[in-house]
Amino acid sequence: MPWKLTVRTGPRVERTRLAQLDAALDALERRAQELAREVPNKPIDAKIQRFEPSAQVSARLELAGPERMVPSVRAGVDVRGDGSTEAYLGRVRREVVEQRRGETAYKALRRVLSMMTSE
Repeated sequence: MPWKLTVRTGPRVERTRLAQLDAALDALERRAQELAREVPNKPIDAKIQRFEPSAQVSARLELAGPERMVPSVRAGVDVRGDGSTEAYLGRVRREVVEQRRGETAYKALRRVLSMMTSE
C-alpha cells in the first residue's frame, strides 16, 4: 500500500512515497516539527487586512493513499505561522480533526487514520 506525502512550503513542493501508513505518519511528524521550528512568526500586512501568524498557513503536509490513482484517504497537517499545528481530513473540503485532551495534532491524525484504515 503506497502512501504519498506531499510537503508544500511556499512555492516549494516535496513528494515522498512510503510503503506503510505508520512510516508515512512518522515522516509527516518529523518534517512538520522541523518546519514548525523554522516559521518566521511575523504578521503580514496586506494593506487591506493584517494576518497574524496564527492565521497564516506556513506549510501544508498532506498524506494520500493507500490507492495510487484515486486515493481513498486524504489527510494532513497545517503548520501555522506561529509554529502551531492543526490536523485535517479531506482535500478540497478540509475538516479539522478535533484533538482530545493531551493529544497533539499528530496523535489526533494517527488516531483518526488508524480508525479509517482498519475498517
